[in-house]
Amino acid sequence: MSAAPHHPAPATDRTAPTCAGEGFHPHLPAPDAAAQDPAARLHHVRAGELDGDTAQSGGMRRFAAISGRTVGSEKLWMGQTHVAPATASSDHHHGESETAIHVVSGHPEFVFLDDSSGEPVEVRLRTGPGDYVFVPPYVPHREENPDPEHEAVVVIARSTQEAIVVNLPSLHTPPPTAS
Repeated sequence: MSAAPHHPAPATDRTAPTCAGEGFHPHLPAPDAAAQDPAARLHHVRAGELDGDTAQSGGMRRFAAISGRTVGSEKLWMGQTHVAPATASSDHHHGESETAIHVVSGHPEFVFLDDSSGEPVEVRLRTGPGDYVFVPPYVPHREENPDPEHEAVVVIARSTQEAIVVNLPSLHTPPPTAS
């Protein structure tokens, strides 16, 4: 069996954005048509375009990338959280959202109560770049950044369309009961 012939790709500037209907994507609708149905196209959110108008906890800055407001997402929220040096968030939970966290930089710590033994015990997860953390719905927790000089940055994905943050007086606050 012989190898497929190698054909060099045409020289193009791959850093330049291509417009809908041009270049590699001639089948995409023009931008004004795509605006009528955001579910009909991909959305590119550049690093400098993150939306800081989102739910916040003390000691943290959250920025939405993928949300209902930014791209028309119906079931998913994704963004970045920056935890300042030598700080901690408020105790909080994320309501009905399942939350997945990917550590980009720093060594944030995630604190929660484990009462699986019948007695609540504070647990501290110490993380580093490349680590992942899963936070189930309604689980009270807080994020901390013990580093005195560098902020910690994490990427967050949630199973709800917007960033739900319910600030709590303490980790011992019981989850809400179903009504």
